[in-house]
Amino acid sequence: MTRPTPLWLLVLLQGGISAASLVVEIVAGRMLAPHVGMSLYTWTSVIAVVLAGFSAGHWWGGRLAEKPADRALAWTGGAILAAAVTTAGAVLILPMVAGPVLATVTSPVWAITALTMAVFFLPSFFAGVPAPVLAQIAVTTHDRSGPALGAMFASGAVGAIAGTLLAGFVFIAWLGSALTLVVVTLVYIASGLLFFWLARSRGFALALLAGAAAAGMAGLALAAPAQCEQETRYFCLRVEDLSADPSSPVHLMVIDHLAHGISARDAPQVQFTVHGAMLDTLTRMRAPRDDFTTYVIGGGSFSVPRSLIAQGAGPMTVAEIDPEVTQLAAEAFWFDPSTAEIWHEDARRALLTRPEARFDIVIGDAFTDVVVPVHLVTREFFELVASRMTPEGSFLMTVIDYEDRLGAVGSIVTTLREVFPVVEVWTRAAQPDPGARMVFAVVAGQTPTPVNEFTAPAPDLMVFGALADGFVQQIADRRGMVLTDDFAPIDRLMGRRD
Repeated sequence: MTRPTPLWLLVLLQGGISAASLVVEIVAGRMLAPHVGMSLYTWTSVIAVVLAGFSAGHWWGGRLAEKPADRALAWTGGAILAAAVTTAGAVLILPMVAGPVLATVTSPVWAITALTMAVFFLPSFFAGVPAPVLAQIAVTTHDRSGPALGAMFASGAVGAIAGTLLAGFVFIAWLGSALTLVVVTLVYIASGLLFFWLARSRGFALALLAGAAAAGMAGLALAAPAQCEQETRYFCLRVEDLSADPSSPVHLMVIDHLAHGISARDAPQVQFTVHGAMLDTLTRMRAPRDDFTTYVIGGGSFSVPRSLIAQGAGPMTVAEIDPEVTQLAAEAFWFDPSTAEIWHEDARRALLTRPEARFDIVIGDAFTDVVVPVHLVTREFFELVASRMTPEGSFLMTVIDYEDRLGAVGSIVTTLREVFPVVEVWTRAAQPDPGARMVFAVVAGQTPTPVNEFTAPAPDLMVFGALADGFVQQIADRRGMVLTDDFAPIDRLMGRRD
């Protein structure tokens, strides 16, 4: 090279690549959600795999930094063009490998990690290469090496912050995952070509071909079938038509990777899920009066609120954090938002900021497989709920656990007993298979439910029963712990055995 690269350009490159790489990290979690959900396991895997990729890339970049500056820049340009190809390719590869990986690796934790590694390690590895090369050039070609090195580290950190904020607050909500990764791909292509130009490399023509290949891959990514019909700030949403008769439609709402709720246009009072049938029937059984007030945590398809309203319930309030979920429920699941007061905010914060609110029934419907809002299962939250209930009120919540574990059920029962004198556990009255995934409704209040068994459509008639008090006590004694805001390992308690 005949003259050193200006420090401002090195800083700009470092910041831009750092921002782009953190965008990929945030988008990775969203892209994995339709396959494995958005849980503590998902984010732990994403962060670990991306950091592993960065670390390996930094190591290789350090080796490249020993080369003459022009050769180091050319090699780094090749790495960034490889990052462009693998980033665009992630959109295409993920749907292809998700099924085989999840079918092969039976442990949910390791399955998520393996899938994340297969798709997002290489983009992170190649994006990690430039940092040591650019830092080496900055300190060896500029008079004040200390400030130059500080500027490079600062630009990397600022870029990472910018990329995280842009991905979470702007790109995903406005562009969607695929188009966001295409934007990152274009940033990588431009950066890679700039590296080759700075190196005055004779391989610039080859770099142009590589850039064109990456752009072509980005085009294929945009043309690929979308995993989400609607991508919001919080969820990946999809609607499936389950209608046996087109003149009497039935729709299923899929949030991320799970079926959340089913509604029939012409039968709002019929539930199509076990948890919906229990919550709907138990709510009406425990209501202290005909015009009872209800607070529902988690709207989703709004199947339970719609059913209760159709059967004459009193004032209804629903906390649904995502306004686009409510909009979808109105458009595709026949819910009339004017029949209820909707709070588009976190359910706990909504209660905390409304000390005057009082409800006869509070329904917690936020459990989804391994994804559990931890702050909604703690003693402190249950104390808040109790303070917002009428004296004769009841709290009901869905809990998912496994027949051979029951740690989540036991801990929630133990925690609720710290607040309420009566705690019941309901489930389908049928012998479960060994290790089966089970759905429970936990009921808490001042008095017991007047019956210990009932029949409800889900949509076929099913019998549901309350577990015997002695058995519930046994579960609580053997498996239970008090969950608090300080320590609530609900993900571990309800996770499947490896």
